Amino acid sequence: MISFVKGELAEVKENYVIVEVGNIGYEVALPTTAILELPPVGSQIKLYTYLQVREDALNLFGFLTKDDLEMFKLLITVNGIGPKGALGILSGITSDDLRFAVLAEDAATIAKAPGIGKKTASKVILELKDKFKLETAFEQKLQNQARSSELQGILGMKEEAVQALTVLGYSASDSLKLVNQIEITEDMTSEDILKKCLKKL
Repeated sequence: MISFVKGELAEVKENYVIVEVGNIGYEVALPTTAILELPPVGSQIKLYTYLQVREDALNLFGFLTKDDLEMFKLLITVNGIGPKGALGILSGITSDDLRFAVLAEDAATIAKAPGIGKKTASKVILELKDKFKLETAFEQKLQNQARSSELQGILGMKEEAVQALTVLGYSASDSLKLVNQIEITEDMTSEDILKKCLKKL
């Protein structure tokens, strides 16, 4: 089992990245939210991973936090949800929001995730509600908030720059790739990021 990969971020695609570790490039599928949080290409990163072994393929799924990996592992225990479905859920809803949605039996919030209907959302609630405690959910949210408040500003700017590039006619994956090549500092605006992207083109 591959618990994590740590190396250079070599390439960023729309729903996966390639991490170079000891001259080997590992293709790792990521939730789209995690792709937006990535540092520029060429940076060192660590991804917590889950290896899916199938007859015809080996698939590696990656996450920026252990919490997201644990949530992914819980989701794939739900009858009818495979790794791709679990990744889809975590692309549409954070681990914290998912925990609270399960505890509140809020199927509508879970059903907002791409490819997840009300029926599957209800199944997630039914099969996972005994796995969460309200106190633990609050503690985890506080830990994650400390991390996410630093990221929130940069994430918002990245998203705006990607949207602006798609409006200009570039594909979402090309836009994302470009934005991830820019070294972003807290004093920059989304316009600054866009200008740097356009200079690279």
